[in-house]
Amino acid sequence: MNIAMLGTGYVGLVTGSCFAETGNDVVCVDIDETKIEQLRQGRVPFYEVGLEDLIQRNTRESRLSFSTDPAEAVRRAEVVFIAVGTPQVSAGGADLSQVFAAAETIARAMNGGKIVVTKSTVPVGTAARVKEIIEAGTEHPVAVVSNPEFLKEGTAVEDFMKPDRVVLGGEDAGSLERLQSLYEPFMRRGNRVILTDSRSAEMSKYAANAILATKISFINETARLCEKEGADVEQVRRIMGLDHRIGPHFIYPGIGFGGSCLPKDIRAMIAMGGDELEMPLLQAVDRVNETQKGLLLEKVERHFGNALAGRTLALWGLSFKARTDDMRESPAIRVIDGLLQAGARVRAFDPEAGKEARKRYGDRIEYGDNNYEVVAGADAVLILTEWNEFRSPDFARLKELLHQPVVFDGRNLYEPAVMRQQGFIYYSIGRGRG
Repeated sequence: MNIAMLGTGYVGLVTGSCFAETGNDVVCVDIDETKIEQLRQGRVPFYEVGLEDLIQRNTRESRLSFSTDPAEAVRRAEVVFIAVGTPQVSAGGADLSQVFAAAETIARAMNGGKIVVTKSTVPVGTAARVKEIIEAGTEHPVAVVSNPEFLKEGTAVEDFMKPDRVVLGGEDAGSLERLQSLYEPFMRRGNRVILTDSRSAEMSKYAANAILATKISFINETARLCEKEGADVEQVRRIMGLDHRIGPHFIYPGIGFGGSCLPKDIRAMIAMGGDELEMPLLQAVDRVNETQKGLLLEKVERHFGNALAGRTLALWGLSFKARTDDMRESPAIRVIDGLLQAGARVRAFDPEAGKEARKRYGDRIEYGDNNYEVVAGADAVLILTEWNEFRSPDFARLKELLHQPVVFDGRNLYEPAVMRQQGFIYYSIGRGRG
């Protein structure tokens, strides 16, 4: 099948590359000439496990190509995916200007009937609006289908190849059947395609992210209460997770969620409610998360008595989660900003996000080549991201390198009793007082 992918961001590149891997001819389009040239050379502008190999292999075998000409890509395609950005606007909703611009481009380039798929995360009713825009600009028939993505950064390629579910929402039976056949190679574990209407498909993405965010904010709020009452949230979490109605997933306490999806999608869902439908639960989820991002900084300030000026703090992790270089809405940003404002000297190491940090902070913070380098002579180390590299460090070496053996663990990677036995002053999230 000939496919045009409008947008070479996270979703567009993963989707296009995986479709090419199963034998389709895919053209990924972007107006950024520098980015397209990088992709032609097999270089991916962000870190995602397995994606670079996938792109290089399918480019080499001529199933995947990159272009700055959307009109030509549309004309060649049977199916056109819209995978452009939908950034948050000041009011919390999604900016759909790129989606609608893509629809206008498709309309101008139409040379026959097309299936247009909205892959970007968009508010309910967007597919219908895209169809209106295209039909206003062409006489050729078009079917518009909503196909929300459910990819997790760090495991996106695996998620696409072995999906939990594929949602196709539309009103044209023929186009739904055609797209179902496109996803057939990924259904080896059984048919997980759900056919529905476009509005329900669009809502499903927001609802899924909202419930995940709710679970995270709930366990983080519970962790705060555990600290107040002297309970251990890890024990509480394990007991909760054994209840099959709850399960163990997404009830790991930490310093809040970030990234490009959960925070933005919660606010977009609140904005969809507008003045007519207040969304108090999701408003609370967002509020708890923003509060949680400042928790580790509060612990640091309490330990040092607000005397941070001139102190050196080492940070392990900058990305919002492990296995990605994405710093969007990362809790590390709140911590770094607070430390810098207090006059502290900040050293940081992240296996992948150093380049992104340099874009944001330049030389206002220092960067190390490994996690031990940044702790040498530091007054404390703050663990902000749950990278595997940080789970089993050489604790004797860590203690020797630190000016003071103080660890602020924002991801609960270590056992408090073990850390204290080794002579560390150890702060965690919800594991007793502190």
